Amino acid sequence: MFRTLTAAQTRAVEEEAVSAGVSLASLMRSAGLQVARVVAEKAACGDVVVLAGPGNNGGDGWVAARDLKAAGRSVKVLSVRNPGELSGIAAEAARDAIASGVQWRVPFGSPAPDELAEAAVIVDALLGTGVSGAPRAPIGAWVDAANAGNAFVVAVDVPTGVDADSGAVPGGAMRADCTVTFAAPKLGLLTYPGAGYVGEMVVADVGTGLLVPVPGVAEVWDSADYAALLPVPALGAHKNSRGRVLVVAGSLAYPGAAILAAKGAMRSGAGYVRLAVPRSVVPIAQCHLLAVPVVGLPEGTDGALSAEAAEEVLSLAENADAVVLGPGLTVAPGAVAAVREVVLRLKVPVVLDADALNALANGTDLVRGLVGPVVMTPHPGELARLLKTSVERVQSDRLSSAGMLAGQMRAVVLKGAGTITSGADRQVINTSGTPALATAGTGDVLSGVIGALLAQGLGPLEAGALGAYLHGRAGEAAAEVLTPVCVTAEDVPGYLPVAVAGLLGAKNTRGKTIDTRALGGR
Repeated sequence: MFRTLTAAQTRAVEEEAVSAGVSLASLMRSAGLQVARVVAEKAACGDVVVLAGPGNNGGDGWVAARDLKAAGRSVKVLSVRNPGELSGIAAEAARDAIASGVQWRVPFGSPAPDELAEAAVIVDALLGTGVSGAPRAPIGAWVDAANAGNAFVVAVDVPTGVDADSGAVPGGAMRADCTVTFAAPKLGLLTYPGAGYVGEMVVADVGTGLLVPVPGVAEVWDSADYAALLPVPALGAHKNSRGRVLVVAGSLAYPGAAILAAKGAMRSGAGYVRLAVPRSVVPIAQCHLLAVPVVGLPEGTDGALSAEAAEEVLSLAENADAVVLGPGLTVAPGAVAAVREVVLRLKVPVVLDADALNALANGTDLVRGLVGPVVMTPHPGELARLLKTSVERVQSDRLSSAGMLAGQMRAVVLKGAGTITSGADRQVINTSGTPALATAGTGDVLSGVIGALLAQGLGPLEAGALGAYLHGRAGEAAAEVLTPVCVTAEDVPGYLPVAVAGLLGAKNTRGKTIDTRALGGR
């Protein structure tokens, strides 16, 4: 597990390390050594150009240049400032590198095109976590020049131009192939649009520790963390002991939503899945589901649930370990009335998705008052309606927005690129997924997956986080075979076994890499 850090939290961690006897110069030496190590691993040959800024991020670059030079690489530092104008430990790092024979130059304006065109590797050590806003001249021109080339780009801590806290990219930003970040992932590296500039993320311990003792930070789990949660059937298991899921979904307008949610639950370990739909949808669902009993519920003339359906849903739920409520129900008056009645009286864990959330858009006090286990799975538009705000505001601070409706037994899974699962005092950022999942119906599959995990005994936060991870990995597996262009929601349940198999065989990858290129929209 990694814990993310903001820029302020990063400074606090460094200060804690210094108070414990670690010098800032030692931290810089360790950082530069880690960058040099990654360059050697990811791009083992060819000329290296280090772009060094005026601060400590640039100092890390000077240290990396010295270490690469000592290892026999051809290295040149292009510095924004004359080394004699640098101060503190960055100045010391520059002096040491120059004394070791590292070539350097201070370009006028931006680097010459031929200097970057001949480089096999560019190390971006221009700006670090302490800078926000668009890169000022001349650094913006340096970023543009590097992005115009074909070199393998390794960013130091954060790509220049990416806000370390928010992931905002107010101007141009360095497009890195790999980012070596220190102590813990910076929050902005996992939040779009910044995450799109990171490439592969390598988290390196520079002497402060990887699991930093900072309270209230968002978490990034590795495969071992997810594997530890995955329910595996016992040798003596039977269908009723593996979790019973009731899916209440669908309408004559959206029968597929119900079918997709049921298939998601079936492929996620539930022993028994029952689907309850408006009566007119029963024959449609039965044509697509052979192992799922389909129950018809009272409906209105619009093909959506009527208010009378609530009592039957509550009766069916008495034999369920979890309920999935909402996909494709519509916001017809009868369906809204049924949802509100069910939510108020339901006694088993529930996933509230899609139209169940829309039915509660004017009843957030009801949501906050729920005491049983609840997982809500909104996309940004649905969460904006629940919070009575705009999509833009939700997306501008996804972590805070996701946490506003979370509670002790209530988790919010805010879907999208870098899905966030929020509980009362914990937040997990998902790093699996692909833009292939940005198509209608994939969220219905996710609701079924989470419902199955709830039915098998996981708590709301754990079920939400693991469900988002498995859903993302299934999307990735589908995209590998079908291409990101051709994946549909119907494909995703069939690739959940690939995602599960990956966890069953997972080994501890703690302290290695996070590939943020996997992050995708939902």
